[in-house]
Parts: sequence; C-alpha cells; structure tokens
Amino acid sequence: MVGTANPFEATIEQIDMVGKKLNLNPSVIERLKHPRRIIIVSVPVCMDSGEIKVFTGYRVQYSHARGPYKGGIRYHPNVNLDEVKALAAWMTWKCAVVDIPYGGAKGGVAVNTKELSKGELERLTRRYTAMILDDIGPYKDVPAPDMYTDAQTMAWIMDTYSQFKGYLVPEVVTGKPIEVGGSEGRNEATGRGAAICAREAVKHVGLNMKGLRVAVQGFGNVGQAAAEVLKEMGCKIVALSDSTCGIYDLKGIDIQAAKRHKLETGKLRGFGRCEEITNEELLELDCDILVPAAMENAITESNAHKIRAKIVVEGANGPSTPKAKEIMYYDHGIHVIPDILANAGGVTVSYFEWLQNIHREHWSESVVNQKLEDYMVKAFNDVLKTAKEYKVELSTGAYILGLKRVVDAQEKLGLFP
Repeated sequence: MVGTANPFEATIEQIDMVGKKLNLNPSVIERLKHPRRIIIVSVPVCMDSGEIKVFTGYRVQYSHARGPYKGGIRYHPNVNLDEVKALAAWMTWKCAVVDIPYGGAKGGVAVNTKELSKGELERLTRRYTAMILDDIGPYKDVPAPDMYTDAQTMAWIMDTYSQFKGYLVPEVVTGKPIEVGGSEGRNEATGRGAAICAREAVKHVGLNMKGLRVAVQGFGNVGQAAAEVLKEMGCKIVALSDSTCGIYDLKGIDIQAAKRHKLETGKLRGFGRCEEITNEELLELDCDILVPAAMENAITESNAHKIRAKIVVEGANGPSTPKAKEIMYYDHGIHVIPDILANAGGVTVSYFEWLQNIHREHWSESVVNQKLEDYMVKAFNDVLKTAKEYKVELSTGAYILGLKRVVDAQEKLGLFP
C-alpha cells in the first residue's frame, strides 16, 4: 500500500503552494522547509541469540514555535529520513490546525517488529530512548505511539526516561496504558476524530449520515475506530481492508465479527461472510465516504481519477498526494478532508493526556470525548472558513490555516540571535 512518491517532496510542494496563497516572503517560505533539528542514532540491541544487531533510529524536531515538539514514534522496515521529516512537518501543521500548544516532531526506527521477540522489542525501545534521552522531555519533546508501536512501547519509554531522572515522569509520553497515566478514549481518538470530521463534511455538502456507504482502507486502530463510530452515526460500512486483502458487502459488514476474525487470525483474509477484493479495488468503489487509513501515497495521480466517493477522509498520514487531491476536487468534485485535520483526534487527546499528567488528574471517557468533539468541530469550521476566505478546497484551506498559525508564532518570537 506504499506509493513511490517521496513524502517530503510532497511536503515542500504544499509549503510552496501555501506560501504563494499567503503571499509570504521567500525567506519565510524557505525557513518552513527545514526541520529545526534532525537526530539520527545507531541502536545496538542484544538479540535473544546473543547476536548484536544495529538498527537506525530517527527523531526529527520540525518546529517548536507554538509549544513543545509532539509526534509519534513508528517501527517499520521502510522508515527513512525523508518519511520522518515529512511526518514531522505534517504534525507541526496538524497541531496548529486544531489549535493545541504543540510544535511538530516525529521519530522512528527502521525495523521489522514481526521478526522480534517481546524482549528484543523492549531492549530496542529502551536503548533508542536512552540515545535520545537529552532530546525529549515533558516541556521539550513528547513522543506518542505510531505505526507498530503502542501503549506498551510508551510505557517502556516512560520508565526508561524516569529511571534516568530518578522519579516517575508520566508526562514525557502520551498514549500510555491507563494504569500508568494514560487517558480514557486515547485508543479510539484518531478514528473518532476522523468520524467527527466526516459527519461535519456530510453536513457541509447537504447529506444525511443515515445509510451512507463507507469504505475503510486499513483495519488497524484508526480504521477500526472510525468504522465503529461511523456505524454508530448511522452509516453502513460496506468495505474494509488490511495488508492481505479487502472485504466487501453492499448490505453492510459486521464490524465486531470482522474485528474478532482479525484478532484470531491476524488478518481479514478468510472472513467468509464477504466478497474478497484488492486494496486498489476498495479505493475505487462507488461509495459515499472513503477513509484511507493505511499508508502514505495510496492515492496518486495514477488512480485519483478512479476514486468515486463523495467525501474522502484521510485517516492515515499523507494517503493522497497534493496532485491527487487537486484531481479529486477540481475534476470530480470530491471533498477531501486532509490528514492534518481528519486524523488530528489522536494528538488532541494526547494533549488532554499530557494536561492530566501534569496536573495529576484523570478525566472520564465522556469528558475526554466531549472535549474532543468540541476541538474537532471548531477545527473543521476554522478550516471551512479559511477555505471560503481564500476560495480553495478544504485540503488547501487546512494547510493555509496551519502554516499561517506557525508563521504568525515565528514572527512574534523573532529570530535569535
């Protein structure tokens, strides 16, 4: 599901495009194209066999003009510097779009976690944490889970950091288990935020949620939560997919049964209640809402003209290229809710978790979900207002809003020395 386009090149295109729309000084645009700091570390790990393997780890701190760096850590064989730089930039704009006081960062280790035991994974995590220890902290850089990392990974990072500090520091990471300071509603937050954006977009185009056909590419944490919440809102989930295949049923898929099958077998393939299709076929289905929640560059110039959904809600980071978004909207009238808005629910609830940790509080799930609702609805309306003001589609409107807020903060701070 990974495209061939360079994600950071796409980021540069977005910055140039927004810079022209905002009539920014070329020097301001140039500054936005460069992360403030890039950290690359070699991570030696003692494997269960006694062999020492060395993995490459990254942490890119893009901007801290609006607050501490914030961004996930992913473990994947294809992690590379350009990908991490792009994700760090997107996180910068994303935090600005939902108006939370964070900058943007991202981290990753190039590793196939499926080949590691739990012990090896823990040693990898703790070693990586130790090597970037001076570069993270509650008021400096606050990591979170991403692809193939989870709450357990964050607990190991938190414990490693705390061991060096000599006291427990839960606010150094977000996305932790509830037992060690995690927030209620965090696991579902990204998918729930995407569903809220979908609902607001449906209102915007004058439709009703009841009975709308939804296709979700990627049945991981984000895709599952988005599917469940959209179903609660009255939609019909007609297609799902993971890396093995897609499943399709025009009558609607039993989400809970699909989750059980995935949990028991590790894949959607073999879920006999539905027709099996490819990921490419899922993207091109005739549906009302398409949620690409898998990998970057799923929708490019080569297949954008084949998309038939009315609304595309980007659950993943960078699932469609800038050119693909233009084709979908200007050639086919498809409204695209960009990743920096659609999947910002995760970082928003991470912000809530950070606040709870700092004040040593614990909020109920209903409080968290209501606060998330408020932030996402406001962000959607802010983006919609910006898009109308600049006479652009929602995706460009989101980037204009996010970059403008970052630029405004940079200008107020000035340049030292």
